[in-house]
Amino acid sequence: MSPLTFGTAILSPMEDVLKGRLGGADGFDVRCSLDGDRIVGRAGGRLHGKDIVLEITETGVQGTVGSEPVLVQLEEGELRGNVGREKISLRGVDRVTGFFGEPIVGWRIVAQQDGTRLQGQLGSTVLGRAFEFDLGSAPGWVGALVAVVAFYALEPRASAAR
Repeated sequence: MSPLTFGTAILSPMEDVLKGRLGGADGFDVRCSLDGDRIVGRAGGRLHGKDIVLEITETGVQGTVGSEPVLVQLEEGELRGNVGREKISLRGVDRVTGFFGEPIVGWRIVAQQDGTRLQGQLGSTVLGRAFEFDLGSAPGWVGALVAVVAFYALEPRASAAR
């Protein structure tokens, strides 16, 4: 009897993906592949969308959304920095709170992770944008950061400076 052998697998390994929607029916899709410390994907569609490329470092997160820089650093237990020209601060891991923009014209950030799902809100319930993501293997704070980056990329109200 010969031993049983298997050829090359015909199925690719499962892809680790963070995906969801920002802004409900009037919003846009967000989809990013998670590859170790790299987050690569797109907010929006092919015509009206922006590429997201982020890397988690020992001290924070850096990368780009479209042609705009993203740089946030861990300071005193909080992620602080900039998405493009706008300031951002995030606190928490699975219950994430923070602020995006300037004090008078900024956006409050609130998000809650439940297993691999993340639900949150950028801004008020009336004028803001809700978001919901399937996180894949990412923690909630990564999903919240990706939501803010996508919001900055595609929402005209996200930056008065642009």
